[in-house]
Amino acid sequence: MARSATPTLHLVKLAVGARDVADIREWQARRLAREGSLGHVTRSRPTRAAELLAGGSIYWVVAGSLCVRQRLLAIESTTGQDGTAMTRLVLDPKLVAVMPRGMKPFQGWRYLSAEAAPPDVAKTRRAKGEDRLPEAMARSLRELGLL
Repeated sequence: MARSATPTLHLVKLAVGARDVADIREWQARRLAREGSLGHVTRSRPTRAAELLAGGSIYWVVAGSLCVRQRLLAIESTTGQDGTAMTRLVLDPKLVAVMPRGMKPFQGWRYLSAEAAPPDVAKTRRAKGEDRLPEAMARSLRELGLL
């Protein structure tokens, strides 16, 4: 398979109001059932859209930890209820767990290079029984370097 000449780039976004990944999963399941597709609407249009659409994802920060991602499928122009020009980031419904990394709060979204992106949990070695730990406990143990 040939590689694209456009480098891959990702976005980082706070999942405001989400307590954990299960919250995101529930919210998105309801939205998918209601609207037929998933998207995140934002005021700003990413200037580096070609790089984002070359295999990029949104990495969600949940409760201070960057811990899950979703592939970006498309970037669409839309309008808000008040007629304001907006951008809709169309998302793959599949949530992919990544090795958690602490992040301080910020507004809007940030770009994340492919090299700086945390690896998917499924591609890393895991401690025996780690998948049975509560999410918050596993995150704390990883941050302490114990997992």
